[in-house]
Amino acid sequence: MGCDPMNSREFHTVRGYEILEKQKDMMSHSMEDYMEMIYRIWASDGYVRINALAEALNVKASSATKMVQKLGRLGLLRYEKYGMIRLTKEGEKTGKFLLDRHNTIERFLRNIGVEQNLLVNVELIEHNVTGNALSKIELLNRFLDENPEIMEKYGIFKQTCEKDTAK
Repeated sequence: MGCDPMNSREFHTVRGYEILEKQKDMMSHSMEDYMEMIYRIWASDGYVRINALAEALNVKASSATKMVQKLGRLGLLRYEKYGMIRLTKEGEKTGKFLLDRHNTIERFLRNIGVEQNLLVNVELIEHNVTGNALSKIELLNRFLDENPEIMEKYGIFKQTCEKDTAK
């Protein structure tokens, strides 16, 4: 595979980073979380309903409705009768980028052995990581995938260090 980005399933385009930068001025962390979850549900089920979104985010349906209306005003989705949410093309691009960003950070943290509070750490990092840092994290993830012997060495090193600090 090497450094050829065309061979990476997780590669993020410059356009993805541009979308994020453009949206940063308009989208709060909470809005990003909603868009990521809407995209997750849409990618899995092919549609999104307000009740499913509210349940997935552990919020009230009325709170989800308010946020969906805000995201609709940004042109990322359309909220239709009976609680149906439809992503626009821009919403699909944004949602995909946000989910990819989440998955990249989560994969990195798993690679370095973060187990406790994994989701909390992913959430805290993903909203504040720059495009440059994210691309380097993805590159490291790919390197580690392609070089399992490095991960084995890291695992041994980590165990040794953790034993030393436990003394």
